[in-house]
Amino acid sequence: QLSEDVERASENPTEEREGEMEVHEDSSSVILPDGELGTTTPSLRFSKTCLKNVFSVILLFIYLLLMAVAVFLVYQTISDFREKLKHPVMSVTYKEVSLYDAPGIAFYPGKAQLLSCKHHYYDHIPPLVNPGQPGDIECTTQRINYTDPFTNRTMKYALVVQGPRDVKKRELVFLQFHLNETDQDFSAIDYLLFSSFQEFVSSPEKAKFMKDCESSYSSWKFSGGFRTWVKMSLVKTKEEDGSETVEFKQETSVVNYIDQRTKPGSDQLFFVVFEWKDPFIQTVQDIITANPWNMIALLCGIFLALFKAADFAKLSVKWMIKIRRRHLKRTRQVTNHIS
Repeated sequence: QLSEDVERASENPTEEREGEMEVHEDSSSVILPDGELGTTTPSLRFSKTCLKNVFSVILLFIYLLLMAVAVFLVYQTISDFREKLKHPVMSVTYKEVSLYDAPGIAFYPGKAQLLSCKHHYYDHIPPLVNPGQPGDIECTTQRINYTDPFTNRTMKYALVVQGPRDVKKRELVFLQFHLNETDQDFSAIDYLLFSSFQEFVSSPEKAKFMKDCESSYSSWKFSGGFRTWVKMSLVKTKEEDGSETVEFKQETSVVNYIDQRTKPGSDQLFFVVFEWKDPFIQTVQDIITANPWNMIALLCGIFLALFKAADFAKLSVKWMIKIRRRHLKRTRQVTNHIS
């Protein structure tokens, strides 16, 4: 714009000359007092204009710095969002229940025999009357044969027992097994836990159901000559595709059994107790902490700040050009007046 003003001035030299002649004529007809043509007033105006220009330049640099910071924040926000999408956070929630769906307990006793099975409450197990002898079987049990899911050749025999349900009454299941002879130096019975005994009962293909359970769940052991206390807790895991898997965590404590029978033989007795550890079902799922709406709102705020800064910088430049024009105009007027 300054260059345009210079071009206009160069194109119209006659107008400027006429203006100079008019100013000269006016000035010749006016008698100026002493000291009125001093340099005090123009220098003060020039100093104020200079300070304003310097202040405007400083403000312009400040806003340019703020714009650079805003651009960096935009880049950092987008980078953090992409990083959070790649690395979700594991979320664990607990849901309290009063009754569990009765789990299924699948035993693989081999040559061992189930002597008794009872449900007790409040952690009270009365002493055994005839240990080693057949007793009452008050549990819901089912026997099933199926092929080993890993070899597809070996037949496996499983005894499935309904587990405890009432967690508030601290319901537990107490089982006693008897093994007359064994070919090994130690004796143990394998078992596994699955989430729902009712699903097993209502399944049309129980053999396939047990094969899937053995493929999905871990198996544990309890030894003969001890009382093994198993406290279970349920963990549900939600996968990315929306499916849900269930697994058990357990705490096991073992107490030595003192055989007080009058004629203890070479047979082995197994005692095992199952109960729930607590009334909380643990749910685990992966969540993405990056919220796209928060990021969009932050970016909108940053871009708004950028536009406001750009607008202010534009107005500052226009104001500086206007001040410069006024200064040049006053300089020309003073020069013409003096001449």
